[in-house]
Amino acid sequence: MFKKILIANRGEIACRVIKSARNMGIKTVAIYSDADRDALHVRMADEAVHIGPAPANQSYIVIDNVMKAIRDTGAEAVHPGYGFLSENPKFAEALEAEGVAFVGPPKGAIEAMGDKITSKKLAQEAGVSTVPGVMGLIEDAEEAVKISREIGYPVMIKASAGGGGKGMRIAWDDDEAREGFQSSKNEAASSFGDDRIFIEKFVTQPRHIEIQVLCDSHGGGVYLHERECSIQRRNQKVIEEAPSPFLDADTRKAMGEQALALAHAVDYASAGTVEFIVDGDKNFYFLEMNTRLQVEHPVTELITGVDLVEQMIRVAAGEKLPFTQEDIALNGWAIESRLYAEDPYRGFLPSIGRLTRYRPPQETVSDTAKVRNDTGVFEGGEISMYYDPMIAKLCTWAPTRAQAIEEMRVALDSFEVEGIGHNLPFLSAVMDHPKFVAGEMTTAFIAEEYPDGFNGVTLPEDDLRRIAAAAAAMHRVGEIRRARISGRMDNHERHVGRDWVVTLQGERFAVSIDADHEGASVNFEDGTQMRVASDWTPGNPLAVLDVDGAPLVLKVGKISGGFHLRTRGADLKCHVRTPRQAELAALMPEKEAADTSKLLLCPMPGLIVKVDVAEGDEVQEGQALCTVEAMKMENILRAERRGVVAKINAGAGDSLGVDDVIMEFE
Repeated sequence: MFKKILIANRGEIACRVIKSARNMGIKTVAIYSDADRDALHVRMADEAVHIGPAPANQSYIVIDNVMKAIRDTGAEAVHPGYGFLSENPKFAEALEAEGVAFVGPPKGAIEAMGDKITSKKLAQEAGVSTVPGVMGLIEDAEEAVKISREIGYPVMIKASAGGGGKGMRIAWDDDEAREGFQSSKNEAASSFGDDRIFIEKFVTQPRHIEIQVLCDSHGGGVYLHERECSIQRRNQKVIEEAPSPFLDADTRKAMGEQALALAHAVDYASAGTVEFIVDGDKNFYFLEMNTRLQVEHPVTELITGVDLVEQMIRVAAGEKLPFTQEDIALNGWAIESRLYAEDPYRGFLPSIGRLTRYRPPQETVSDTAKVRNDTGVFEGGEISMYYDPMIAKLCTWAPTRAQAIEEMRVALDSFEVEGIGHNLPFLSAVMDHPKFVAGEMTTAFIAEEYPDGFNGVTLPEDDLRRIAAAAAAMHRVGEIRRARISGRMDNHERHVGRDWVVTLQGERFAVSIDADHEGASVNFEDGTQMRVASDWTPGNPLAVLDVDGAPLVLKVGKISGGFHLRTRGADLKCHVRTPRQAELAALMPEKEAADTSKLLLCPMPGLIVKVDVAEGDEVQEGQALCTVEAMKMENILRAERRGVVAKINAGAGDSLGVDDVIMEFE
């Protein structure tokens, strides 16, 4: 077995590999750029080597820099994680020439299956059903339009060397085909150093289901069941689960056997994933094979008990797989939620900055529930604009899907993140969405269910009543503390009011509280009562309560006269007032928001790639105004309505912050 492994990656996946290597008694080497000097993976590894400036194309994907780090540290093997150099055959070739083991498949398999165009041709030759498309490379935007018309809209424009949603666009007409081709080409060049593009038919109402395979170099191989990855945004997976709620045993077996046969056809050895599109009749079509570890591998580990990273290392060391297909059990249900540094209230655009608070829920393992959090950040750390915005993968496991969802709801509510925009509210909203709960989702789920973007959650009255009861009990605790501090009389509780009015989400709840040493009974005007118990103390940003025997987790911030509460995807300003205060508050005028309708504001920190209009131009609704790049993604900003450009304040190459004014309109 290897004594020292270098991890040619960063962030949570580098930390994940380090954990398995440590458990195996293997020392680890981290590499880092200028931006990652104080990163968590650098702290965790036994050694760390600086490899260049912050941009990935000057550090993490520069093969010569990585090879120098290998030589300088004497690493015997390299685990590439995912992204970066993980599917680069030139990197595998360089390692082979150096006599260093690649913790991944043979170079030939990477070349055969890592390139989307080549892999689809091989799949067709092997008799695997594939999605209609043009395998040849596309030279320019006009050729992209011509091909798209021949295939028939909608089409998917994809980077040949792509992955992780980079270099992918859906086009519904000629204009989108032109724009999508150029943006995909640009993203592919900056992310992978390879700007080749191809086009295929976009299958509407599909489900994205993938099969995990694991092979050794002795002819052994297994499939470890499937993962459902249909909850996607911008072709980037957001929530994954294993197994799929859609497949039956026969379809699962057929897909698994086909995926494994394809792996054997290219002499595959290591962990890999065969991705399929599955239609409503359970017909499945090969999409691509990812010749690396997938981001969502933890859910497979949770339902099978197999440490995929450990097995990859053992296969790279020449060992045989210690199990056969009959040994691969399917136990319970697992769900993964990807925590991204992005603002769901601003169209999910990237957010950067310092994590002023980062407190994941406690990881737990029992026979009835598991909570796992794979992360690469820490409280006080910086989220950089140079890399992928994913900062953690929160996973839950339970014996049934319904139980795994409930575990995820509580875990998401318990996850504290401050200092940056993040998608925790959106993830919570999905967990409560009827279609997701029923397992009736497609890859169009987000586009169909949130067509105008995510604007928060409106909670039903039953949930509001539970929160109101909790807020009233919490406010009473705060009032008692204030009475003690001020020294008002000896029996502080006796002189804290009993009657309160709670307002939140436009609703008003008049309550009275009867408290004892075990908790508080909150009485509503209609005669109903709720029992609230908690050990929450004022100033604690997380409140874990029991309301009528059911858990309620609230993220708590203080505002004048109440709380800022976040739970189950809702962001609530909750005021708790005396009846007289509530009467007067109702007379106060509402503060109006500033009018920004004639301004184009930068929605996230980023770099202006190009400006498509000039001062004096008349623009139409939906017309492209400029392109902003952040976290390796190009974002086209469009006109919300018809107007005339009065002033342009930024040009190509300018770095902007959130809400900086890019242009003004008459």
